[in-house]
Amino acid sequence: MSKENNLESLRRRIDEIDLKLLELINERVRTAGEIGADKASRGEGVYRPEREAQVFRRLIDRNVGPIDDDAVRAIFGEVISCARSAEAPVRVAALGPRGTFSEQAAHKVFGRQITLLEAANIREVFRLTESGDAQFGVVPVENSTEGGVNATLDLLVETTLQVCNEVELRVTHCLLASANSHAPREIAGHEQALAQCRNWLATHYAGVPLLPKSSTAEAARAAAADPEVMAIASPQAATLYGLEVRARDIADVPGNTTRFQVLSTASPPPSGSDKTSVVTATSNDAGSLLQLLGPLARAGISMTRIESRPTRTGLWKYVFFIDLEGHVADPKVADALKEIDGASAFLRILGSYPRAL
Repeated sequence: MSKENNLESLRRRIDEIDLKLLELINERVRTAGEIGADKASRGEGVYRPEREAQVFRRLIDRNVGPIDDDAVRAIFGEVISCARSAEAPVRVAALGPRGTFSEQAAHKVFGRQITLLEAANIREVFRLTESGDAQFGVVPVENSTEGGVNATLDLLVETTLQVCNEVELRVTHCLLASANSHAPREIAGHEQALAQCRNWLATHYAGVPLLPKSSTAEAARAAAADPEVMAIASPQAATLYGLEVRARDIADVPGNTTRFQVLSTASPPPSGSDKTSVVTATSNDAGSLLQLLGPLARAGISMTRIESRPTRTGLWKYVFFIDLEGHVADPKVADALKEIDGASAFLRILGSYPRAL
């Protein structure tokens, strides 16, 4: 067979595979619609994070390549998003405007077949979700370089919402500028982004004032409106707001990653690989923190994070945010938390949810 004939044969095979994929995807979406009708008859929501986590884990475990696991998650994430939208519309609140890392995190969790409500700040994400305008809210909770996101932590103490999922997003900070920009008067960015790039900025733009904005996308909009302003934001924001990427991946620490949590009115059942988040406060007795952590150690429960945060009720008083392995429905987790509750001044279970893949 000639090279031309072989190429044409391979192309026909690709066309046949594409048609089969299209048929199977439509069949999956139709089946999801039937599942949605069944859920509606029982008053269940369309988003089941524990079920979706199980689907992703099974697919990744069975993946033999050549596509990598991230590609598997991205492809099937969009398929699931289409199937979910066939069941019912999904409204998600995240920090806006378009082009934020929060928007990217929301799409990583829910896919693109959603209605995205752009919040002006993190508090508004909570408000939109608490009011029911959004069924879910996506908020940044922790960065691998800067630690906890204080605005989110403070609101988690106050809210009645529950954490129902988490997602980790590799954050690529870039220096953006308009095409006719030269020496900047200011460099705009979200306070977390500015902090994550402080050494790079001090080296390359020493003395240039930093302009905090409510989001990286707002910083990009400021740069688009004023050629004397540069911005720290994502490559996607550069495309959205017609800016040039002057420097790429400028975070001080390689692999800069932000963890986001998904908020809802309830946490899901166990998925088989879960985490539980709590916030607690100690008494003023000596060794009180050790008393709080002792039940976890005795039960063999590993903590994945502990972070203190000053309270607003008194000087030198703190609450502790703790993430631990397991689900609150697990007896040993439930027993340990009951013991902590008895030894603490305050305990709130923020939610149990599937561990990020």
